Amino acid sequence: MNLWYVYIITNKPQGVIYIGVTDNIDERVKEHKLKANPKAFTAKYNCSVLVYFEEFENGNGAEKRERQFKKWKRDWKIKLIQEMNSS
Repeated sequence: MNLWYVYIITNKPQGVIYIGVTDNIDERVKEHKLKANPKAFTAKYNCSVLVYFEEFENGNGAEKRERQFKKWKRDWKIKLIQEMNSS
């Protein structure tokens, strides 16, 4: 079974937040770090630090969660990130 992920990456603490969906989290983060698409939002703002992710059994669930995240206020997203990275 192939897992899907909704993830959040940033460029620095309290910096730009990018939310995405993928079925290969390791490869996708690597693409962000290497700026595989130089004209992409993440390349422009140097977003390459994975700060949050959730796993899903299918792409539909991950895409639905991504849409929810994108509607959230920034403060809610930051709180979620801080909760995952509190230790």
